[in-house]
Amino acid sequence: MNVQAKTSLFAVWLWIGLVLLLPFAIVLKISFATAQLSVPPYGPPLTGANYAALVGDGLYVRAYLGSLRIALVSTALTLLLGYPMAYAIARAPVRWRQILLLLVVLPFWTSFLVRIYAWIGLLRPTGLINLVLESLGVIAEPLRLLNTDGAVYLGIVYAYLPFMVLPLYARLEKLDPALLEAAADLGARPWSTFLKITLPLSRPGVIAGCLLVFIPTVGEFVIPELLGGPDTLMIGKVLWTEFFTNRNWPMSAAVAVILLAVLVLPIMWFQAAQKEEARA
Repeated sequence: MNVQAKTSLFAVWLWIGLVLLLPFAIVLKISFATAQLSVPPYGPPLTGANYAALVGDGLYVRAYLGSLRIALVSTALTLLLGYPMAYAIARAPVRWRQILLLLVVLPFWTSFLVRIYAWIGLLRPTGLINLVLESLGVIAEPLRLLNTDGAVYLGIVYAYLPFMVLPLYARLEKLDPALLEAAADLGARPWSTFLKITLPLSRPGVIAGCLLVFIPTVGEFVIPELLGGPDTLMIGKVLWTEFFTNRNWPMSAAVAVILLAVLVLPIMWFQAAQKEEARA
C-alpha cells in the first residue's frame, strides 16, 4: 500500500471516528449516568438502571414494538408501490426516464414540514378529501382520516417513496432484456418470468430500498407527531419527551443506544447478503 492510499485510509477512519464513533461514545457514557438537577443534567454514579428501566417499563417496550410495526408495514407498502413505479421507469423509452426520475425526486425540492402540513390540510375533517366525498354524496359526515395510524402510514409512504424507487430503478435498469425475451421464447408466462428472473435479479435493489425506508422510519418523529393520534406510540416521540420535557438525558441516551443496536442488525444482514451474492 503506497503512501497516498495510507493517507486516504487514515483520513477516512479519522472522519468516521470524529463523526460517528466519538459522538456514540459520548451518548453511551451518558446512558450509564444518573439524572440530576444540574448543568448538564446528569452525573455520577454510573449505573445500568436506565437499561433495566427500558426492559421493565411497558411504555418503552410498547414504543419499540410500535415503531417496528409501523416501520415494517410502511416499508412493505412502500415496496408494493415503489416496485411497479421503478419497473415502469426502467422500461420506459430512454428519453422519458430522466423526466420520470425528476418527477420522483421533485417533492424533495419542497420543505419536508411543508409537505406534511399539506397532508394535514387534506386529511382534516374540513379538508379537501372530506369535502370532495361529501359533495359527491359518498359520505354523510366527515371521515376521521387525520390522527390515525392510516394517516401515519400514508405520510411515511409519501415521504420515503423516492428512497425505494431510486435503488430499485438502478437495479432494474441494468437488467438485460435478452433474458426476458429468452424466457418468453421458451414458453414462460409473464408472471413466471417476473418471479424467476426479474425479481431475483432485482433483489439487491429491493434490500437496499427496504433498508433506506425502514431505518429512518423506526426513529421517525415528525410524521407520527403531526399525523398520528394519541395512540400512535413510537420510540422517536418517547426519546423527544425524555430529552426535552423530562430532561432525563441518561434515559434518552439509553433509548438512543438501544435504537441504534436494533438498526445495526438489518445493516449487518444486508452486508452479509451482499458478500454472499458477490461470492456466488
